[in-house]
Amino acid sequence: MSTRHILLGLLASGPSHGYDLKRRHDARFPQARPLAYGQVYTTLQRLVRDGLAEVEGTDSDGGPERTVYRATDEGVRELSRWAGEIAPPAPFVTNEIFAKVVVSILSDGDPAGYLRAQRAAHMDRMRELTAVKTAGGADLATVLSADFALNHLDADLRWMTTTAARLTTLTAEVDTA
Repeated sequence: MSTRHILLGLLASGPSHGYDLKRRHDARFPQARPLAYGQVYTTLQRLVRDGLAEVEGTDSDGGPERTVYRATDEGVRELSRWAGEIAPPAPFVTNEIFAKVVVSILSDGDPAGYLRAQRAAHMDRMRELTAVKTAGGADLATVLSADFALNHLDADLRWMTTTAARLTTLTAEVDTA
């Protein structure tokens, strides 16, 4: 996920200061890793440096003085370009679970045991996400984020089932390579 573009998107709805942008990010993307304040302010400085945002002024709103930023016309064009860009499917398959299965075979470990334990961890996470999305008052962004994660976890589980069924063949191939 592109933090600079997400912040530009949040600025597209109107000028804002870093604290508010961080709060809105965390509310709009509830299943994403929360942004650190330092990351927000560093990204805002880069957006200003690159001409995609500018300082509109300061606002104290009864508290400490805060710098207010707004997207520039160039920032709005960049955001539009990025938002319409098709995200390419991953060109390489880099799967940590698969790597651990192979390393487990190479080191005379227990790849079947590892797959069982990983499956249990995935199932626990799926239960957590299901509880989040079915909780009373869950907004649509939360439900959609949880659905996205659940679908990816489900794909991992199907892959683990297939791999477990082929583990004897995989072990023979890894041992002879």
